[in-house]
Amino acid sequence: MSRSVAALTAAGLPAWYAEEVFANAVRAEEKNKATGASEKLNVGVIGVGPGPRRSNALYGEAKKYKHVNFNGVCDVDSRHVDHAVKQYKNDKFDVTGHKDFRELIGRKDVDAVIVATPDHWHAIIAIAALKAGKDVYCEKPLTLTVEEALALKQAVKDTKRVLQTGSQQRTEMGGKFRLATELVRAGRIGKVTAVEARVGDNPISGPIKEVEAPKELDWDMWLGPTAKVPYRFENDGKTNCHYQFRWFYEYSGGKMTDWGAHHIDIAQWMLNADGSGPVAVEHVESAKPHEGLDGFNCHPTFKVLYTYAGGEKLEVSHGAGSVAKGLVDSKGEQRKNKEGKAIDGVSGGENGVLVTGDKGQIFVSRGLLLASDKAIFEPLKDDPKLYPTRPDNHMGNFLDCVKTRETPICGVDVGAGSVIVCHIGTIALRTGKKLKWDPKTSTFDDAEANKMLARERRGGWKLS
Repeated sequence: MSRSVAALTAAGLPAWYAEEVFANAVRAEEKNKATGASEKLNVGVIGVGPGPRRSNALYGEAKKYKHVNFNGVCDVDSRHVDHAVKQYKNDKFDVTGHKDFRELIGRKDVDAVIVATPDHWHAIIAIAALKAGKDVYCEKPLTLTVEEALALKQAVKDTKRVLQTGSQQRTEMGGKFRLATELVRAGRIGKVTAVEARVGDNPISGPIKEVEAPKELDWDMWLGPTAKVPYRFENDGKTNCHYQFRWFYEYSGGKMTDWGAHHIDIAQWMLNADGSGPVAVEHVESAKPHEGLDGFNCHPTFKVLYTYAGGEKLEVSHGAGSVAKGLVDSKGEQRKNKEGKAIDGVSGGENGVLVTGDKGQIFVSRGLLLASDKAIFEPLKDDPKLYPTRPDNHMGNFLDCVKTRETPICGVDVGAGSVIVCHIGTIALRTGKKLKWDPKTSTFDDAEANKMLARERRGGWKLS
């Protein structure tokens, strides 16, 4: 135990919090060992394949739990199905491969599904699975549009199924993001005035060559509800399909919904705005993107500014944030580089979340937790109760809630609320406008922007 706590403190956690994190992990492991085979949960995975597919990481987490039994995999690319079937069978899971998700969710022997498809499929598949009686772990960003987020909230309410959004910073990363949020919510830096989410710039391309889709890939099904366009691929790996779809607004939202779905989610948590959101959003600056559908068309660099009802500002950028000097860890020491040399604070381009209050600052990322004063890290007298328990594994929290029927830490209200903030930021970015937003009605004060809250769907695909 001492070595594990030491590793957590070395990663930036104060000793008192590291001990809590480790104790929770021990309890979770003991609970898993006590789980009987009779509690078997049959799970199907939709959107599989070799790395860097997110489904591989989710599979790796879920298979640690003794009661989880994988019995189905699905992908529109038969190469991915074949790879997954072999992989899962090597792990002693008797899985059947599918190319159409409707076959998998129609099976009575599947209790829950993991949805790890491209973003434009998330809502359609998740809603269909919920209505088929399945519990759902859906990767972030939860949806492609605001309309889809609202429809997914309604589907969970109607079906009373469990849904977890894959925004794992609320549970994992050694508890750094939860502790940072607890310290903010406990008032350790005073009244919050500003939050910065630095999410990274978008890759760029010129026109990507149109080629024939691989014979193993059902390109029309991959496109699904989106417009019919040619398959594109270059020898350097650029494509409008696997993984790289993220850099097309037709299928995703670039870094605004990729890393934004993580860091904006933490900003929402810090501002106690889960299920709600800002009252205004504006485009501040951006680099001109590639025009057209034949190349990466997300803005390479960008800055969007949100305003909340209490006056707090949330700035989301590719990495055009503020320099924050004088930050220290829980031991009162500056961060160090690989050579052991002290570094004063963080640059404006460092990936992570910087939150500023009238009494101090906190910076948190997956590798850092720093504050403007060592005293900010002193033990909390009262638990802020951000969530009834302290899960340290996102998949584990989902699986627990499948048993208990409680709401996961990133249930649909949280996931939909955070992704809506991502989407309205993308709309401000694409229109170049300053917009008022009503988080209660989920509408803008602008007709052009309101038209972008939903999209036409091709081929008869529906959200119901």
